[in-house]
Amino acid sequence: MNETINGRGISPVRYVSQIADSDENEKTINHATDTLVYALGGLGEIGKNMYCYEHDDEIIIVDCGVMFPEDDLLGVDYVIPDYSYLVKNQAKIKALIITHGHEDHIGGIPFFLQSVRLKEIYAPRFAKALIEKKLEEHRMLRSCKIIEIDSDSRVRTKYFNIGFFDTVHSIPDSLGVLINTPNGRIVETGDFKFDMTPVGRNSDYQKMAYIGQVGVALLMSDSTNSSVPGSSISEKKVAQAILEQMRKTPGRLLVSTFASNVLRLNQILEAAVACGRKVAVFGRSMENICEIGRKMGVINIPDSSFITGNDLNTLPANQICIVCTGSQGEPMAALSRIANGTHRWIKILPGDTVLFSSNPIPGNDVSVGGVINQLTRVGANVVTNSPLTSFHTTGHAPQEEQKLMLNLIKPKFFMPNHGEYKMLVQHCETAQETGVPADRCFICANGDIVVLRNEECFIANERIQTDAIYVDGNDASGLSTSVIKDRKILAENGLVAVIVTIDSRYNKILCRPSIVSRGFVFIKDNQTLLKEAELVVYEALKRKMQQRTTFGDLKNCIRSSLEPFLYKRTNRNPIVIPVILNQKAAIAEIQSKTGARRTRKES
Repeated sequence: MNETINGRGISPVRYVSQIADSDENEKTINHATDTLVYALGGLGEIGKNMYCYEHDDEIIIVDCGVMFPEDDLLGVDYVIPDYSYLVKNQAKIKALIITHGHEDHIGGIPFFLQSVRLKEIYAPRFAKALIEKKLEEHRMLRSCKIIEIDSDSRVRTKYFNIGFFDTVHSIPDSLGVLINTPNGRIVETGDFKFDMTPVGRNSDYQKMAYIGQVGVALLMSDSTNSSVPGSSISEKKVAQAILEQMRKTPGRLLVSTFASNVLRLNQILEAAVACGRKVAVFGRSMENICEIGRKMGVINIPDSSFITGNDLNTLPANQICIVCTGSQGEPMAALSRIANGTHRWIKILPGDTVLFSSNPIPGNDVSVGGVINQLTRVGANVVTNSPLTSFHTTGHAPQEEQKLMLNLIKPKFFMPNHGEYKMLVQHCETAQETGVPADRCFICANGDIVVLRNEECFIANERIQTDAIYVDGNDASGLSTSVIKDRKILAENGLVAVIVTIDSRYNKILCRPSIVSRGFVFIKDNQTLLKEAELVVYEALKRKMQQRTTFGDLKNCIRSSLEPFLYKRTNRNPIVIPVILNQKAAIAEIQSKTGARRTRKES
């Protein structure tokens, strides 16, 4: 169980390894001379990446992502970081720098711009196009200037000198970031892997090695695959496997993959053209990525190779390739609708083959399995990725590639990021294998402040308040946790409304309360229970109204009498909503008295 030490929620083990035997005064931040590093999102979770670097009156932000909600966050569209600290200090913000164009790194930008005035966003070429499309959809395209950067670009402020280096990921134009500060150099890798035969631009090994030779105080590195041993397979191998499957499939081939994996999408389209197939693309995100990829020259497929839904029935089955979203079993994605027979254009035919060029994200196994079962039930031949087929490879570095990054950069201190807590711990163990001392590895949470002072690092005894903000629709103000709690109660236990009619003039109940329930119990089968509940509320209100009382007191009386009764009888806690109706004559009397008091005050 975690304990709170000096106001910081950290475990005793972590406290001993990182803070013990130190003078607490040394952990106090000198805001004029120290460089501060902290995350508002991305630590202890996969998503909403946002890392901040602060020195005196300047703040540099790297990435601004969203996290997609779990199933228990009912009605929530996105989860974003709490921007309160940055709103309060927005005069200090000098730049927002984007490492690449995935949603967990750029998806929060429209919400951030609702809260903070920002002059410039620096983004690599493909990410810039995706951000412009996103801001156009939110009607915010003119709210901020977006400046294109590459590995040769430089961003300079009074205290920060920022450079970049090429990395390989599952999207083009992915960059790592070198941040020169008055107290030492920081490297933030962004999402990366090492691929010796990549599709597209390769990692800049020479620049990374040079940065390591010059000296790096702190390395912040992607931890997503820190528990995966070995190295990843090359995208070229995946391309070959997809081409072979395309050639040997006799009928229609439906391929589902991550829409954000632009390089994979291009490989699928190129394989289809090489096998003489026409391509139909379905799914809004897939269509957007395909359109932007073609504009940017990442996808080089002629117009003549694309067909629409109307053309599907005009071609032989062996000349058709359908590319669609839904590789994670999302209920409203194209592949799920195809499996359920509700898609407008596509029905599974005997002889169709469905290829999953992806692996289920942890937590999505059940939904993916459901889609696969349904596709098989309606007659499709389903092919999934396995070590024998190689239809998918990760975009994140496994352990051996993480070790290569650590050996190239040679950091004095190490802070794993972009990962759940277990991933951060495992990445620290990997760093120690490469020679980083255990007491120089920091496992941080969102809001923890790592202080860089004269090439040395420590975790401060201060924190920045960070919370997850739940977004329903496009409102960046978010939903309160009480709203989420109420939605969970409604989903699990339902609602009970208690309607009571009174005459406030005589403090009298005019008739027995009436109870209406939704999602709690089936009314026809539980009439006796509801009648008993009405009687419980009636007796409690009669006792309460023998004394002087208020409408608030009556509502509390209804809840306090009904909730224990319902739980005792059903073991469920529905939301109880009291509705108190006052007689017309009583309301008129109250209004006349209120009007008279107001007249006296005005005179």
